[in-house]
Amino acid sequence: MSKQLFKTILNIFPRPILIRFSYIARPILAFFLKGSTYTDPIDGKSFKNFLSYGYEIQRENVLSPSTLSLERHRLLWLYLKKETDFFTAKKSVLHFAPEQCFLNRFRKLNNLDYTTTDLLSPIADVKADICNLPFKDNSYDVILCNHVLEHIPDDTKAMQELYRVLKPGGYGIFQIPQDDIYRKKTFEDNSITDKKERAKIFGQYDHVRVYGRDYFDKLRSIGFKVEEMDYTANLSEEDIKKYCLAKGEIIPVVYK
Repeated sequence: MSKQLFKTILNIFPRPILIRFSYIARPILAFFLKGSTYTDPIDGKSFKNFLSYGYEIQRENVLSPSTLSLERHRLLWLYLKKETDFFTAKKSVLHFAPEQCFLNRFRKLNNLDYTTTDLLSPIADVKADICNLPFKDNSYDVILCNHVLEHIPDDTKAMQELYRVLKPGGYGIFQIPQDDIYRKKTFEDNSITDKKERAKIFGQYDHVRVYGRDYFDKLRSIGFKVEEMDYTANLSEEDIKKYCLAKGEIIPVVYK
C-alpha cells in the first residue's frame, strides 16, 4: 500500500510542492525507521530499511528516511568525499536543481563559494534557464548538474552553456537516469504528450528522453573531456549493500 501511495503522490504533485512537503515528512520517517541494517553515508544515520521510490516502477529500499537521498546521491557523496578535494579546497561551485540531501551541507562548507540555480525549484538561489544562463564565461571550478538534462528539450544548448561557464581546468558531474544503461542510442519522441504514456516510456512524466551510451560522446562533442567513472567498482560488496547503492552506476565526470 505504501508503494502505491508514494507512486501516486510522485505522479500527481509538482516537484516544488513535493520539495516543501518533504521537509515535514522527513523527520517523521526517520524516527519510525531507526535501526542498524542500512546506513546513509551523508549523515551517518542507520535504519532498519530504506523506503521505496519511483515514478513508474517502484525500486525497493532506495530512499533514505533522514536525508531523502537516493542511490545516486549517496554514490556521489562517497566519490566527492573520498576522491576529490571538494570538501577542503577553495572552489566556486554552481549546483543545478539542488538536492535537499546536499543543499545545507554544501552551504555550510566555508571553502565553497556556492551558488544554486534552477528554473522552478523553491530552494534555489538563482532562477535561471539552463539554456540561457546569467553567468559569465569561465566562472565556476565545479558544476553539479544531476538528473537535469533529461528534462531539457534542447540538451545540446544546455551542454554548451555548462561548458561556457565552467572554468578551464574545472570539472563537472552530470549524472543521468541509468535504468537502461546498456541502451546504445538515446531515444526521444516529442509526439508522446500523454503524461501516463511518457512516464511509462521515459520513466518519468516530465522526462523528454532516455539517454543511451551515446550521452558520453555527446558531451565530448561539446568539448568536454569525459571520464565514465564506475565508482562502485572501487567499493566492497559490503559497503554497496550497507549504503544501498546501485552497483555499476556510472558517474559522468567531465573536464574543461
